[in-house]
Amino acid sequence: MKLTEALLAFLVTFTFNSLSRADQVQSGQLERIETRGVVVPIYAVWNKDAVATVVLYSGGGGGFGKMGADGWPGSMNFLIRSAKLFAAHPFNVILVGRATDVSTLDGLTRIGDDHDIDNQAIFRAIKAKSPAPIWLVGTSMGTISATAAAIRDAGSNIAGIVLTSSVTAYRVQGAVPSQDLAKIKVPVLVLHHERDACKVCTPYEAKGIAGSLKNSPIKKTVLVSGGDGASGHPCEALHYHGFIGMEREAVDLIANWVIHPLN
Repeated sequence: MKLTEALLAFLVTFTFNSLSRADQVQSGQLERIETRGVVVPIYAVWNKDAVATVVLYSGGGGGFGKMGADGWPGSMNFLIRSAKLFAAHPFNVILVGRATDVSTLDGLTRIGDDHDIDNQAIFRAIKAKSPAPIWLVGTSMGTISATAAAIRDAGSNIAGIVLTSSVTAYRVQGAVPSQDLAKIKVPVLVLHHERDACKVCTPYEAKGIAGSLKNSPIKKTVLVSGGDGASGHPCEALHYHGFIGMEREAVDLIANWVIHPLN
């Protein structure tokens, strides 16, 4: 579905409110998760009043880049550059890095056993610090990680997932539609930009994901059309694939749905 006028009006108001909150957000901290005899770095923002923990899986080869002067990771990936916006909501925010024995998180690695072991270690560490339900948010290649984790977790740790700019082309190992989506038993939001021109992440195919979520209790597909200033390759973060120019609206939409998931 496309955004309705009512939803757009809500998001405009929501965005103005989140703007001031984002300016007041405190930076997080780097933490090291022990797993498989190696370490997975995470960047964590903890909120004692969190109603959810959002775990962010970036696209491309994964990770969150080098730390910036402001104390936040400097990657331009949609989720990483929007981390402050997520933290402006009542969430714990976790940015997932690459394990020390992994040079890049390609599709095969993201659906593999080692990545699952690493994810489970991250979830345990989160639960040791906060009782808030865990939601996974992936973008582009990160949707492969979020989907695979939800399939393997069987609802024991994960409360729901959000897939943004989903990888849909079967030629990419681990593409979302190629995974066993019927095994996902938690709510799923599929968010895609209708002008996403990445050939392996097409809006048309993204609209079909929900149909395979046979056992998800709540699933919703939203196509957005806002933003401006797209530049670079259409599969990169500063194009419509990365919700350029509408980061706040996209994050607010995700946050509202995490708090109140509805079909």
